[in-house]
Order: sequence, then C-alpha cells, then structure tokens
Amino acid sequence: MNQRVTVTGPRRHPARARRRAATADIDEQTHLGDVYMRSLVRTQLRLGLTVAGVTFGLLAALPLVFALAPETAQRTVLGIGMPWLILGAGVYPLLVGVAWIYVRQAERVERDFAELVDRR
Repeated sequence: MNQRVTVTGPRRHPARARRRAATADIDEQTHLGDVYMRSLVRTQLRLGLTVAGVTFGLLAALPLVFALAPETAQRTVLGIGMPWLILGAGVYPLLVGVAWIYVRQAERVERDFAELVDRR
C-alpha cells in the first residue's frame, strides 16, 4: 500500500547514521571494545596497586618507627607493649578502612565505565 506524504520543506536535520552500542563492540571483541576493556582493567589495576602500596607503606613504616624511636617501643598501655598493641588492635581497623575505601572506589570505577559505555 502506498501512503501519501506531504512535504512541507527540506529536512532541517540530516538523517542520523545508526551507531553501534559500545556493549556490542565489547561483546564482539572488536578493536574499540578491546580499547574499552583495556581501559577498565588498567584503571582497576592502578587502583589495586595504589591501595596495596599505601597499605604496605603504612605497615612497613611501623618497624621503622620503632627502630628510629626506641622509646616508643618501650611504652606500655594497660600492661601491653606498644608494638603489640598497635599490631594487635591498630592494624585491623586500618585494613578494614582500606578495604572499605577500595570497594567504594572500585564501584565508582565500574559505575563510570558503565556510564561511558551507555553514553556511546
């Protein structure tokens, strides 16, 4: 069946070319999809290495503090030596805090990646 179309003037906007979804590029493992995935993995790796480096740096600094300031290692609190108190009670809250920060940042990275893919 033929439909009648009334033409009132020229098109003001050119017809848009159909764009592929970025998720299709990722699923089909195209070059562009590979670039997206490498970017995500690189960002996650950088975050993981940063968190690991900060955590290791803080923990490695403890023996250095006790070596440079031996009077700190001699102190006691409630009959417990300061090094044992720090290692037994201070390290675990630090690790929980670092893990919490890591999870929040990893979620942010994934959310930003999803928004980037959806925008395309």
